[in-house]
Amino acid sequence: MVLADQISKTVVRNTMSLYESIPVIPEFFHLTYVTNDGMAFGINFPLGIYVFSAISIIFTGFLFWYLWSIKDDEIVVRTGVALILAGAIGNLIDRIFLGEVVDFLDFMIGNFHWYVFNLADSCVTVGLGFVLYDSLILNRKKVSQIEQ
Repeated sequence: MVLADQISKTVVRNTMSLYESIPVIPEFFHLTYVTNDGMAFGINFPLGIYVFSAISIIFTGFLFWYLWSIKDDEIVVRTGVALILAGAIGNLIDRIFLGEVVDFLDFMIGNFHWYVFNLADSCVTVGLGFVLYDSLILNRKKVSQIEQ
């Protein structure tokens, strides 16, 4: 996933102009090249790139440790953490080498326009979904089976 994220961002950087938007499915999905030197959803603050890069490095180290410590039979949570880790690494590479994150996936429905994001962001979101599913649904089933 890290490789797919980096390749897609390189293609966007090399074939599109900054702020260029290409409708793929008009009024629903565009490829829109923007950059973000802050946090998620374009939230900026002074020295954001440095602070967020440092936090990302620490968080990535924690995720490596956590992934290593999860039992092999916990496939759902392992997959989720691996996706979160891939997303964190993908955006960290951008921050370190470009000083900003490349975003390009742009969805909208009517007047509702979501934030532009990238494959790394998608990995984090889907990975969090896996972890939440494991925590909220699968763990309840395990507890219920133990109680019976």
